[in-house]
Amino acid sequence: MKTRVGIGYDSHRFAEGDAVILAGVRVAAPFRLVGHSDGDAIAHALTDAILGGAGIGDIGEMFPDSDPANKGRDSIEMLRLAVLRVRKAGWAAVQADVSVICERPKIGPHREEMRATIAQALGVDASAVMVKGKTNEKLGWIGKEKGLAVIAVATLEAL
Repeated sequence: MKTRVGIGYDSHRFAEGDAVILAGVRVAAPFRLVGHSDGDAIAHALTDAILGGAGIGDIGEMFPDSDPANKGRDSIEMLRLAVLRVRKAGWAAVQADVSVICERPKIGPHREEMRATIAQALGVDASAVMVKGKTNEKLGWIGKEKGLAVIAVATLEAL
């Protein structure tokens, strides 16, 4: 059996708003994530991880911000389309591990819903997905609550 691992990273700054979208879940907050799509940094990092693991590009290539069709786009839909592309290339994502680095919003209260949404998009059981929240200990732009970052790792197996 062939196995590959992909890693993805994304970051977005905060702007005035009323919620952030993370892993397709609306989390109430006094800010939003700035992005060309809906700004879902978890979905973006995970999309890059599975595309990279399969060796077939990245999110910017598949969904360029120069394409007006991607303005405000649902990032979980983008993840689902990337999963289909990966499958056509002979790979399936079988596991995902995500770390969200932020001072706020708190990830823990939304973890199970995020895991379920990601699992559905990947076509795996929620037990194969983990989402963790980590602070940046008040250091740097993340510590000053100007935005957040996400690191995602995905394990892929050959079909």
